[in-house]
Formats: sequence, structure tokens, C-alpha cells
Amino acid sequence: MYNPRMLSAQTARRAVWRPLWELPGRLDLIFSLTRRELAARYKGSMLGIVWAIVTPIVMIAIFTFIFAGIFGTRFGPVGTAWDYALYLFCGLLPWTAFQESVQLSSTTVVSHSNLVKRVVFPLEALPVAQALSSLATQLFGTVALLIATLILHRELHLSILWLPVLLLPQLIATIGASWLLASLGVYLRDIVQGVALVLTAWMYLTPIIYPETIIPERYRRLVGLNPFTPLVRNYRRILLEGSMPDWSGLAYFSGFAVLLFLFGYWWFAKTRRGFADVI
Repeated sequence: MYNPRMLSAQTARRAVWRPLWELPGRLDLIFSLTRRELAARYKGSMLGIVWAIVTPIVMIAIFTFIFAGIFGTRFGPVGTAWDYALYLFCGLLPWTAFQESVQLSSTTVVSHSNLVKRVVFPLEALPVAQALSSLATQLFGTVALLIATLILHRELHLSILWLPVLLLPQLIATIGASWLLASLGVYLRDIVQGVALVLTAWMYLTPIIYPETIIPERYRRLVGLNPFTPLVRNYRRILLEGSMPDWSGLAYFSGFAVLLFLFGYWWFAKTRRGFADVI
């Protein structure tokens, strides 16, 4: 029997997901936004994109002095201060890309308010561009990490070829989180401060500046539930240790990434109809 309400609900559901299926056809726009975002970050600065290396190097130097120098924390089989710096840099790369994209996405819709009322403009492309620009910065830093590893260890492992296997789920998770925060940033303008606090706590709950081996046994299960723990572990395995990825940990993070991607997009698509009224 014909039921107009059922057809209307099905049409509405398809309308919510249609922009997602159309995103691959908007790659030219997304790449253009990504290039503009990268250019805007370093516009007018003397060092330009070199800041993408200088900033983490300063952080690494501080953390290495405190944790490796003062507290004697060690990473890797050799356990020198230089190894600590490499392991720290390796862990910071994916985390910084995720953190940077999420924080910038929380204001991206508001900062592009002139585009909100344009019905034909795909607003969902803005957080995607943020995620891609952060990923590009990460890749730039990865090259610096590999050069430093080659200088200090005088070898690079073929396991670095597994890098795309880690980058893909990381990008999926970053896009999902960016969609979610982009929407929340429209309705909750103080979300920026809240996100900064949450991300800071999340970073310290991830074994980035300290090895997993020093975590007390009673807390290891809790830290293991953190989806970024296996991601950071896998980056170190393939870039520094010459090992295959930990497939079970990667599967756990990938499942988290897909769920975050789908929920983040769904939330963004459901709430975007009110953007123009709030902005």
C-alpha cells in the first residue's frame, strides 16, 4: 500500500547521505581549499612551512630534556636520548595532525560564514580540506623524521612502505572528528577551549612522551582502550623498528575511525540546516 510518509522518510535519509557520495566528484574543490589553507597558515611569515618542522623540534627538545635528561625515560632497544627524541617525534606526528585538524575545524564553518548561505556550496568539504592540510604537514614532518633516523641509525627499514596503511584510517578518523567539531563549533562558540582541554588530556593518556612499558599494570588496560595507542605504536614499528604493523591494534583503530567518520558526517549533515540561522 502506498505510504507517502515512508517514502518521505526514505527520501530524507538519502538526502542526508547524498553529499557524502558526491564528495569524490568534488576533489578539485577540496584540493583547492587544501592548498589555500596551507598557504594561509604560513602567509607573511619569513620561514613559511619550515615552521611545521621548527615547532615540533622545539617541543621535542623540551620533552627530551625533561623526560630523557632529568627523569631518564628511554625508548627503543638502545635507549639513548637521541632514540627518545626519534620515538617522541614519531608519536607526535600523527597526533599533531589529528589535533591540529580538529582544533581548526571547530571554527572553520564560522570563519567561512559567507559560504554558509550559498545553497550550492558543499560545506562538508571545509573540514575535509582541514584534515588534508594537516596530513600534508605530517608528511613533511615524516620526511624530516626519516632523514634524522638515517643520520643517527644509518639505515632505513623497508617497513616504511606500510605507511599508507596507517595514513588511511588516520585520515578517516580525522575527517570524522573534524566534521563533528565543525558542526559543534557553530552552536557552541566556546567549544574551542573545551576541545583544547580534551585534546591535551587525550595526548597525555596516549603513550607518546613515555613508553608503554612504564605504565603500571593496573592502568595498561585503560591505556590500551585508547584508540590512538595502537596507532602510535604502529607508526613506531614501521618507521623506527622495521617491524610489520600490529594488525589487531590497527583493526581496532580502523573500526574506531570508521565509526567516528560515519557519526561525524551524520551529525554534520543533520545539523547543517541550522547553520545559516545561528551564524
